[in-house]
Amino acid sequence: MSELAVAAFAAETGSHLLEAPRSTRFARFMCDFDEAAYRRQLDQRGFRWLARTDPAFPPRLAAVHDPPAGLFLRGGGQVSVLCRPAVAIVGARACSTYGSSVAASLARELAAAGAIVISGLARGVDAAAHRGALESGLTAAVLGCGVDRDYPRTHALLAARIARCGLIVSEYAPGVEPAPWRFPARNRIVAGLAQVTVIVEARERSGALITADLALEEGREVLVVPGEITSHLSHGTNALLRLGATPVTCAADVLEALGLEAPVPPVPTLPTEPGIASVHAVVTDAPAAADEIVRRTGLAARIVSAALAELELLGLVSQADGLYRGVMT
Repeated sequence: MSELAVAAFAAETGSHLLEAPRSTRFARFMCDFDEAAYRRQLDQRGFRWLARTDPAFPPRLAAVHDPPAGLFLRGGGQVSVLCRPAVAIVGARACSTYGSSVAASLARELAAAGAIVISGLARGVDAAAHRGALESGLTAAVLGCGVDRDYPRTHALLAARIARCGLIVSEYAPGVEPAPWRFPARNRIVAGLAQVTVIVEARERSGALITADLALEEGREVLVVPGEITSHLSHGTNALLRLGATPVTCAADVLEALGLEAPVPPVPTLPTEPGIASVHAVVTDAPAAADEIVRRTGLAARIVSAALAELELLGLVSQADGLYRGVMT
């Protein structure tokens, strides 16, 4: 039985199918289904289909207990990139500035080391992970709707960037609308494609915890970024740490789990302008507001301001919510 027919029938009926149903309705559907024509339509729209029985189907995803019938693909990346060392980075949609920064930094370093970063194109941590990975390597986005949709719509430009050299992936055919029940199903593919899953900020009932549970069920390693004990955004992740999850302190922790070596980063050469080194040392030690940096360095406000602007241009400092923090390198 054609896996593509199963996927096409699921799209037509609004159902979630892994195998061909034994129903009269499906039998009637098969009488009219023209797989060659359907494939031509996909090709004309720039989509590809990768059946579960195809030798190129990612082995890690094929190994889960409920693999999809196949994957619809959009983008310029080769299917083989899904077989590379892969890490899923997921977390809160309404994440903090810290969570966004950590997700982007981890993804950037992991992609630079040769891993492909998998996430769900959602707001917050997912988007930050995709953007960080795009700075140095490849990323793949897994959708909980048809492969032709950019969901959420505000991430259409991000999806286009991913598709240039990476992949947009979905088990759902073009035209399938997003629905709440499709996202837990999407999460199993995120976890299934990855060797290691990293959780960055998650509330107690976060969808990211579903991804963590699915990864653990498949015997995959789950790593967690520790969070502030007073933040609701950290309740879910800190609960995982209490249960024995491995904490992430730097990208090297994840690379070790992936069996990859970190590339030797270039040692940043700080400009010699007055105050640069002092200001950089303060924000690397802990996030700080401009007036606190002035107080801690003893420098004039104008010198601190100029130093911060220079460090931001060099990519050594980021600023959000009034706080400056050193960028992970």
